[in-house]
Amino acid sequence: MGGTEQATLLDATGVAKSFGAVRALTDASLHVAPGEVVALMGANGAGKSTFVKILTGALKPDAGRVLIRGEEAHVGSPAQARRSGLVPVYQEPSLIPDLDVADNLRLGDTPREAFLHWVHELGIKGVRMDDMIADLPLATLRILDLARALASEPDVLLLDELTAALPTDLVENVLRVVRTQADEGRGVIYISHRFTEIAELCDSATVLRDGKTVGALKIEPGVEDRCVELMLGAKLSLDRREAGAARVNTGVPRLRARDIAIAPKVSNVSFELYPGEVLGVVALEGQGQDEVFDVLSGHVKPTGGTLEVDGTPMHFGHPADAIAAGLSFVPGDRAHALLRERSVRENIALPFSARIRDWGPLKGRHEKQRVDHAIEKLQIDTRAQGEVQRLSGGNQQKVTIGRWLAHGVETLLLFDPTRGIDVRTKRQIYPLVRELAEQGAAVLFYTSELEEVPLACDRAIVIFNGRVVDVIDAADASEEALMRAAYGLTEESAAS
Repeated sequence: MGGTEQATLLDATGVAKSFGAVRALTDASLHVAPGEVVALMGANGAGKSTFVKILTGALKPDAGRVLIRGEEAHVGSPAQARRSGLVPVYQEPSLIPDLDVADNLRLGDTPREAFLHWVHELGIKGVRMDDMIADLPLATLRILDLARALASEPDVLLLDELTAALPTDLVENVLRVVRTQADEGRGVIYISHRFTEIAELCDSATVLRDGKTVGALKIEPGVEDRCVELMLGAKLSLDRREAGAARVNTGVPRLRARDIAIAPKVSNVSFELYPGEVLGVVALEGQGQDEVFDVLSGHVKPTGGTLEVDGTPMHFGHPADAIAAGLSFVPGDRAHALLRERSVRENIALPFSARIRDWGPLKGRHEKQRVDHAIEKLQIDTRAQGEVQRLSGGNQQKVTIGRWLAHGVETLLLFDPTRGIDVRTKRQIYPLVRELAEQGAAVLFYTSELEEVPLACDRAIVIFNGRVVDVIDAADASEEALMRAAYGLTEESAAS
């Protein structure tokens, strides 16, 4: 566990950073001892990612000191940080998508054998050196990023929401490997919104709020409540939604999938989604959920099965076909859903302007009112409204969902919309999803966090090995029941 009597590996005090009028950090401090895993905590927009980028040379601070092994550090670039022993794995993969794995390793001067050792140790199989990064799923990219970092033998490893895009089996591998790194005397800074991981892995927690360090706590039973109080200024918890009687779906489904197959992963996926319903999708990594959403959003053609929208057979050859049929897709990678250099209002108003020539200031008073209503309802931070890319991850995600609140939606396809966002933002997104359903929308909601199913969904389908193996009502959707089904431990999957 943490070695508090030894000289610290990293001391950062009074770190400040502004982006124009936006003050991301005002007084951030952090200390890491050899053998210690420190959780860096805070709501979205608290400054966590900015702090990490300063520590690793991606950004230069406006003020403050950073000491490495007791000596003043002047880390002016990520390369200098790596040479100093500070190696990050950022919230978004840093691999270059247009190159293959081997070329990415060469660019970072990463030892191939050490990299392959860690890829195997972390539980990823089948990765080849000539695989194009753009063709690999997000979870695989996160593991490759971590393997590349471990191969450089860092003194301090900085992990920014690494497990947010990973299924449970890969999360367990990551926690085991990271704990081993600490036990060997290295330091780790760990950013996560998952208290269970922090309790299992970390020795202490440093909490940021509004760009300031507001507390440093030892990890012990009950510390979660105190961390939340520090992060938000008041105790906040995620309570289960009050579940009434199970829905009785009648009439024509808004969306019906029958025996959908997508070679080679998906063999048989069938479900019905009704107006006013939130249908959850639960699956471990690589079970076919990505491919199913790709088919429903028109990005991929199925190799078998049929789709119906409001009882009419559909054949999507392009995403525009799915949009024309009333299916709106919010991808797990919010960067793919946003015009990052455009304003908050332009991004929310995008569905009002189907033609490129219409992009720009809103023309109609009604449209402007609906956009303003979405911003106010979701409490979207508009301090940096000139460019949405300057917002925190949670605020960016609220923009992607808020556009449908403003425009209206018939069928909403949500793929892990709360990945890597804080508790407060989640509490805003769950009621919004419910509100859209109550207004008559049909919502298909894939989540990698099992506790979200009873919070937002009416029922859930579980996909295992490319097949739907269980359908569970929200009232019965305990994490244990969902996990057993996700691992294929159901009578149906056992019989197959």
